[in-house]
Amino acid sequence: MSSGAFQVIGTPHPDRKQRVEELRKLGFGWADMDGEPYWTDQLVVMTKEVYTELERASERLWRIFDKAARFALGKRDLYAMIGIPEVLWNSLDTVPIPPEGRISRYARFDFAVSDGGDIKLLELNADTPTGYVEASVVTPWQCEQYGIPSPNIGMKRLVREAWEEERPDRAACVGYGGHLEDSGTIDMLVQHSGLGIGCEDCLDLWVDHGILRGKEGREIRRLFALYPKEWMAVDEGGDALAYSIETGRLQLFNSPHAIILQSKGLQALIWGLYELQLVFTAEERETIRSYMLPTYNKAVFDGSFVSKSMFGREGGSVSLFDAGGRLEEKDEHGYDTSGMFPLVYQKRAELAKVRLANGEFHLLTGMFVLNGGCCGLLGRAGGLITGNSSHFVAMGVK
Repeated sequence: MSSGAFQVIGTPHPDRKQRVEELRKLGFGWADMDGEPYWTDQLVVMTKEVYTELERASERLWRIFDKAARFALGKRDLYAMIGIPEVLWNSLDTVPIPPEGRISRYARFDFAVSDGGDIKLLELNADTPTGYVEASVVTPWQCEQYGIPSPNIGMKRLVREAWEEERPDRAACVGYGGHLEDSGTIDMLVQHSGLGIGCEDCLDLWVDHGILRGKEGREIRRLFALYPKEWMAVDEGGDALAYSIETGRLQLFNSPHAIILQSKGLQALIWGLYELQLVFTAEERETIRSYMLPTYNKAVFDGSFVSKSMFGREGGSVSLFDAGGRLEEKDEHGYDTSGMFPLVYQKRAELAKVRLANGEFHLLTGMFVLNGGCCGLLGRAGGLITGNSSHFVAMGVK
């Protein structure tokens, strides 16, 4: 099945078990999850024309988000408006903000690209985006098999450059060694960094008089954590961790300021500044008009729209409403955080449809931004809401 923007090529190999084992040896050990296929053994090819526009849009949007985050910095009324937990406010105001374009060195835009190639940004995952192994390892591997160019080959280099600057002495995620996806993600990041550092379970970390220590009691001064910073508002040790960061005893990567980018409320702030013709240049306003969706803190739409938590992840808390304002679909698989954080309301956008061997799906297009550089396509095939039940499908460009 092909459209103006995408074409699906290849058929699944008859020996999936052998292919899954091959991927496991490459470091991708969750091609099948809970007995169900997560990885789809086919390739989606995006046209070069659409990719070029997507890359250009991502570069411009990245600068716009960076500018908006710096505008919000130090304004606690805006922190509250975009849902940032108070436990992080002191860290945001005391920790030096990273250089331009480096507030997050590990981020991913999620776009709705229509069958006809129309591009609209859905959200920015700027704190703990998953899909790195899928994009940096599996996608080039699969593209090579089909003889299709992959724009993802630069991801390893950009990660190495980022970690050479940050030089964390440990990496951590929740459930390290047990949660296959998160464990495999930080293992691969460490491998690509070339630093050879060890990994820990966040649940084994503890704060001793402002000093973060690992399971064996070792002091940790610089930590890469695949850990959603908003959870510091509800986790038992959140206050202690925040104190360690704001007093300079711990440097966390991504920077605490990445939570400003992560909040979907920042998109409402950007859209409001755009409508008021404030902060942004004429060129930046044109980028916002072309590639962003109207987003507000209230449901003010005449037509169809989406509501989602400012810190929802993996489709959790997303609800779709039809043109009459009636609930059409609600995510039932992801963790619903709508009772913990404010909601945003966004105009709906059209996702391309692709027919794969296991059915017809809507296609979500991810674009990684690593160390300030846009690279790395990630394809997710699912329903109208792309959540935990979606499939990973590799994407190439031709």
